[in-house]
Amino acid sequence: MIQYEKTICPYCSCGCGIYLVIEDGKIIGQEPQTDHPINEGGNCPKGRNAYQFLYAEDRLKTPMIRKSDELVECSWDEAFDYIVKKLKQAGPNEFGMLASGKNTNEDAYVIQKFTRLVMGTNNVEYCGRLCHSSTAAGLGPTVGSGVMPISQRDLENVDCIFLVGINLKETFPLMYMRALRAKERGAKVIVMDPRKSITARELSDVHLQINSGTDVAVINAMMKIILEEGLENKDFIESRTTGIDALREHLAGLNLKDLVKICGVPLNTLTQAAKIFAKAKNGSVLFNQGLNQHITGTDGIKALATLALISGHYGRPGTGLSPTRGQINGEGTGDMGCLNVFYPGFQKVGTPAEPHKKFAEHWGVDSLPENPGLPYTKMIQQTKYMWIIGTNPMMAAPDTDNVKKDLESKELLIVQDIFPTETAELADVVLPASTWVEREGIHAYVDRRVQKINKLIEAPGDAKPDWWIVTQIAERMGFKDKFDFSSPREIFEEIRRVVPPYKGITYERLEETLGGIQWPCPTEDHPGTSTFFTEKFNTPDGLGHLQVVNYIPPAELPDKDYPYILSTGRTIFHYHTGTMSRRTPKLDAEVSGALLQVNPKDATLHDITNGTKVTLTTRRGSIQVKTRITDDVPEGTVFLPFHFSESSANKITNPALDPACGMPEYKVCAVKMEVSK
Repeated sequence: MIQYEKTICPYCSCGCGIYLVIEDGKIIGQEPQTDHPINEGGNCPKGRNAYQFLYAEDRLKTPMIRKSDELVECSWDEAFDYIVKKLKQAGPNEFGMLASGKNTNEDAYVIQKFTRLVMGTNNVEYCGRLCHSSTAAGLGPTVGSGVMPISQRDLENVDCIFLVGINLKETFPLMYMRALRAKERGAKVIVMDPRKSITARELSDVHLQINSGTDVAVINAMMKIILEEGLENKDFIESRTTGIDALREHLAGLNLKDLVKICGVPLNTLTQAAKIFAKAKNGSVLFNQGLNQHITGTDGIKALATLALISGHYGRPGTGLSPTRGQINGEGTGDMGCLNVFYPGFQKVGTPAEPHKKFAEHWGVDSLPENPGLPYTKMIQQTKYMWIIGTNPMMAAPDTDNVKKDLESKELLIVQDIFPTETAELADVVLPASTWVEREGIHAYVDRRVQKINKLIEAPGDAKPDWWIVTQIAERMGFKDKFDFSSPREIFEEIRRVVPPYKGITYERLEETLGGIQWPCPTEDHPGTSTFFTEKFNTPDGLGHLQVVNYIPPAELPDKDYPYILSTGRTIFHYHTGTMSRRTPKLDAEVSGALLQVNPKDATLHDITNGTKVTLTTRRGSIQVKTRITDDVPEGTVFLPFHFSESSANKITNPALDPACGMPEYKVCAVKMEVSK
């Protein structure tokens, strides 16, 4: 019997609806969900090929333990006994847990609860540290919240869209659809990106093609022009912000000619963009890793939020700064507290609110850790015992040769995943997880949209849900009464009790509400919140705090030995470290390996043509990759997708960190390029 079952695409955080076609317990096809309010019958290439990875031949199906330097299959009991014996030797500061943006909220909640309650540490992180930690650090002091303040559906009704460091068509195609509709209705689109991406070419009215890493200089220039031209929103500034005098003084001391020289954008282009943005009635800003992944990512976001504030672009549908989180539950895993400085609900460690005391009371224990834990990269370096769930730092973290050394030195490395990833290959214990439609749970998508995914098929072999695996180990560590969950529904009921923004959301409501419910949702009769900051910001005084930010250059710039800038990013056909998309035949057939984008003039200097194999070398190491000649990249810059282990970009990227948030500088490092011998 053939069944058509509704679910949500497992790739990016837009949250598009699809139907899966199931026969005899196996998925045999899929179709877009025409009535879903996010995708309205459309899907991107990944969304049209969402399920094939589930049936890849190398799915993990049985626990494994390393014996005589080989991973051999074992029973769950043997794996659990080994893990528990080891973990009982770990001190709180010696243990670290990494979660994933692919975990459900229920998984993530149990993961952070285990880390804090059983292991006694705030050393819990997820991949959000490597993509949006600068968002929280930049927007927290500015407007008081680092989440998308709008509904993605409202994008099509604004009259200016500013895309900063985001190639929208390739990374969030269904949001691109909204932006395209807005443009068709007369909206102006500004794109800030060093590359002439397909988004810049097809959508922009103004392309700010900046020198890599000079975002702050551009934004300061735009603000200076707006204030000098008297285009700021004076009423909004007076009634809803603070800090304008300090900002005026700072910008008055800057020279536009100097800023133009730094960023490489002509003054008339900067002026055109500034005027379009300031004069718009409702302006929307979308940003992503091109802005975030720098040692000055936090500064860039503070400056960008300040630009939006002085222009009055906050508090109405579609307006404000919107971070575009990449993974299916990139928002929800953070909501649940898989961050070293936040308990669930973004209750910050070490603040007068004392969330450690609140959660100690919730969970019925005397105490919980009150000091910040280690961030992602420091955790890899400094802990002795690590449990990594659903994430792949051997592809995702910078300078992976050193990551490998750190992981190999652990007293215990547990990797819990659906495939034998590059990280799993180093593990002492590998645990097989079920995923996506093989288990039940909820996710919070890019615009805080909470949707439920039902279990539709059985997981292969002995694979189990992440929450179940964690609770089993907690029980064996002596905490059965604190982790006595028999289903995700029971976990979610605890979440509703202790995470206020989720209080009014129930499984029943989600099953009845097409397109989900946007948190905060304080009561069961509340419709959810589509727009933030309508009356006040989430800062202590309710005002938007204008920020004074100085331009600081990237940590590593080209020189005579390493004359090019290397930047990294994504392609439309693949997803993050390739764990899922590269095991999807149709997607891998479209782009089966990395291609380095090289400007034609640089190619001529090195006698390079399309397909030439070159060696890229930085101060961290070397990789080999084939080339694609294109003027999408400016002279002096090369661009490499990071999905491909054969030419792993993060083997050579710079591990320098943003001091405010620990974000690595993925987008700029100095590299030399030579034809491979």
